[in-house]
Amino acid sequence: MGTPGKIGIVFVSHSAGIAAGLVELARQMASTASLVAAGGTDDGRIGTSFDLVTAGIAEADSGAGVVVLCDLGSAILTAETALEFLDDDVRERVRIVDAPLVEGGVAAAVAAEAGDPLDVVVAAAESARAPADAGPGASAGTSDAAGRAASGYVRSVRLVNSDGLHARPAAELVKLASTFTQKVTVNGTDAKSLLGIMSLGLTKGAQVDIASEDPGGMPAVDALAALAESGFGEA
Repeated sequence: MGTPGKIGIVFVSHSAGIAAGLVELARQMASTASLVAAGGTDDGRIGTSFDLVTAGIAEADSGAGVVVLCDLGSAILTAETALEFLDDDVRERVRIVDAPLVEGGVAAAVAAEAGDPLDVVVAAAESARAPADAGPGASAGTSDAAGRAASGYVRSVRLVNSDGLHARPAAELVKLASTFTQKVTVNGTDAKSLLGIMSLGLTKGAQVDIASEDPGGMPAVDALAALAESGFGEA
């Protein structure tokens, strides 16, 4: 089943509540992607279930591929066992990703929502293991990013969202950036990196420098600047 043309995401947790909660969280940023909870045992206890994981993969799979994220080591073992019993053609398009369940799952869900292929969705999940491109100190919004992109095109805007660049607007920015092939940065951070953008900690009133050194990057910069100026539909 799954969402046609999009990678499915399966959250495997020892707790049914945690798995369901992660789907609910990721759904705020990935409204059409196939997100499936496979938590707990068959009878609702703490643990994992071969049958639930197998069914979850089948539910999430549209033929484009499935990313499976797990919370603890035994959940990985359950998922690996489930993969062994899949048909060869299905197994080839399923990946168990070693990444933090929450951060990796949300990043993968946003990439899946954008229609990215399996390897890109896997990379998005794995990016949660690496240090973010920038820390919370970047919220000051200095002109450093503009200076680094002086040879390119830069737009500077002020955030008008009352809650700043939190998860939902950050996801909207990343999804829009992903529709362009040109590289664009936000305060020096790759605009296609959800975790990088969220780590900037940008609050209301912060300066956002959107830049691209790519000769064809102007439309992408303008589009992202317009999205930010609009308040991402929240202002």
